[in-house]
Amino acid sequence: MYRNVHATALALACLLASPWAQAQAQAQAQAQAQAQAQAQLTAIVAVEPTAKKAAHTIIRSALEAGLAQAAGQPLTVSTSEDLADVMRATRSAGYDVFIGPAQVAASALQRGYELVGATQKSEQYLLIGAPHMTAVAAMKGMRLYLPQQDSVYTYMARGMLNEAGLSFQDLKSVRHEKHPQAGLSALTLGVADATVVRTDEWAQWSSGNPGAARVLASSHPVPGGFSIVVRKDLPADTRARLGQWFVAATASTGLTPVTQRPDAQEYRRVAELGLFTPNSLPGVNRISAKEAQQLQAQGAVVVDTRTEKEYKAKRIRGAVFAAYVEKSLKDVAFNAAQDDFQALDKVSTLDKTKPVIFACNGAECWKSYKAAKVAVTKGFKSVYWLRGGLPEWDASGLPTEGG
Repeated sequence: MYRNVHATALALACLLASPWAQAQAQAQAQAQAQAQAQAQLTAIVAVEPTAKKAAHTIIRSALEAGLAQAAGQPLTVSTSEDLADVMRATRSAGYDVFIGPAQVAASALQRGYELVGATQKSEQYLLIGAPHMTAVAAMKGMRLYLPQQDSVYTYMARGMLNEAGLSFQDLKSVRHEKHPQAGLSALTLGVADATVVRTDEWAQWSSGNPGAARVLASSHPVPGGFSIVVRKDLPADTRARLGQWFVAATASTGLTPVTQRPDAQEYRRVAELGLFTPNSLPGVNRISAKEAQQLQAQGAVVVDTRTEKEYKAKRIRGAVFAAYVEKSLKDVAFNAAQDDFQALDKVSTLDKTKPVIFACNGAECWKSYKAAKVAVTKGFKSVYWLRGGLPEWDASGLPTEGG
């Protein structure tokens, strides 16, 4: 009998040690891990600094219970007033559901999430200046009043300045306070030269203060209230049930039902603010890909400022290589001394008196922007900037080489 038991145990041990058994055990472990992960959905309410009242009306326990019931599995809800931390979480897929201002949703939508909708209609933001200011460019060296640093107001201000080729670094001071509307009072008191407000705030204030300030710039429409996004890799039925719940959210949760479905372009514009290069560069001619081709045919030299690896893989036909080694901030007020563009001086075919075109990887790539600006300081007389870079050239069906 002892021998039979021993033989059975030995056979069992051999079976468990076999590749088939190990594969089965591994598959079971993965299935258990997946099941455990599915049972722990997470959501976060990102509190916009200038809309704390709306966020604090949300009853977390009721929101948690409602979403868990809709998902058909346990779900935990947390809140955060640290928008910088929340933005980092969107880049690492830190939560299954994000409930927050437009800039949070915009970041998440680029990284594996899909839009459920927004709780309020889209709105525009205005850059307001003192009466003597006629354009955004006049803000250089001036004082700007803004709400808290992580607020959507500050986000929009950075974007509108960037569009005009300015940075916060170009201003005399940027003062951050708690209340958006107080910026208009700061203008009338002479303690600030500019501020940012919503269009409805401006309409109400300007009617009672005619001529006290003027609109310098306006933003594109920005989704209002809370925007809700969910992870695309959640099961389709789970996403659908969560989406339906947000549309029918009850007053008992304190969350306004999702009634708006902003256009995806609105979120893309928000995501680009302060990150993409400006639309223009003073002292430099911005051109399209087809215009660049025409200039090239007339003798202009196209300079590719990307890495050598990128240049060799695929480039604009006839472009010369001069890498812009970028270490400075991606900002209109970048410090060129931190970068290395010695390669420009080594291109023997360049003539400072003739047209030169700088290009890189598109609107979000700052290398050609910086290169064009540096070229002007180096004495080049006719500088052009192909903001769309190789992606625009390629999309236009123009000839490429390399690879």
